[in-house]
Amino acid sequence: MDIAGVSMALSNVSLQSKVGTAVLDKAMDANETLGAGLVQMIDAAAMEQSVNPGVGANFDMRV
Repeated sequence: MDIAGVSMALSNVSLQSKVGTAVLDKAMDANETLGAGLVQMIDAAAMEQSVNPGVGANFDMRV
């Protein structure tokens, strides 16, 4: 049995796992930030609708 080869393979698997976890953590942080921004946009739209209920309800279109 090649002990050095097994050790290197386990080390590579461990490194790949750590890198994958770090990338997933960054993606989750980015999605959390985007989600918070989306909630703020929805809240702002709801506030505008409560202040000016007629704005954006109708539009005129000519073809």
